[in-house]
Amino acid sequence: MILAIHALYCAKPDVLKSVTFLFISLFYITVCFGQDTINKRKWLSNEVLERYKVVKGNEDVRVGPYKAYYKRRTLVAEGNYNKGRKTGLWNFYDDEGKLMQKYDFDKTEFIYEAPLDTDTDISFAFDSQIKAGDRLTRPIKIGGNYYGLIPYITAFRLPFETEGINVDYIDAVVELLISPGGRLADYKVHLISRVYNYKQTFNFGLDFFNEEDKQFSPATLNRIPILSRIFIHCSVNNDGSLDFY
Repeated sequence: MILAIHALYCAKPDVLKSVTFLFISLFYITVCFGQDTINKRKWLSNEVLERYKVVKGNEDVRVGPYKAYYKRRTLVAEGNYNKGRKTGLWNFYDDEGKLMQKYDFDKTEFIYEAPLDTDTDISFAFDSQIKAGDRLTRPIKIGGNYYGLIPYITAFRLPFETEGINVDYIDAVVELLISPGGRLADYKVHLISRVYNYKQTFNFGLDFFNEEDKQFSPATLNRIPILSRIFIHCSVNNDGSLDFY
């Protein structure tokens, strides 16, 4: 640092002016950027907290780096925003920090998708007859099978009071119908309890999901898009909300 300052004093006047102007410009850019953005954080679910920046005066516009953490410690998503849009390469992880997916928002393509874990509470069904030798791919959501499915878990809450009910004896299954065009076509939740002899299905419209939540990469059979279903088996919290097992 001392050598750098000494070099500036020894430099020619025109060089010194140029370097000084550069430092002043960088200083003002840094200060202005810091003043024009606000750090925000928001709970996506009971256990996932996101951290990001917004434009001062317009908190709907996200900018700069984004990170989401499971229980404040384990990174489950990271990437960047530019003027409210996701940009560049994003990485998505499960709740144990294992890389699940890489997606390039500039190229709109999946760079990496982890193989489906056989020990998972997520299953799939396909509305097509599948024969031996057929090439079948499952529907894929940007964000992977953990972070990407959070909106469908948090959208539901038990329609009745849980006081006096042991929610450990109630299971929930979120069912998503994905069209061959890669669109969310139906959303429903099944509640089941053998202890309370209870079983009911709740059907909902799609208006409370934003456009991004409605987009999927569809399942394919021999490279032809087909209708499919995603089933997310969930636990029920004491407040009536759902969560991943």
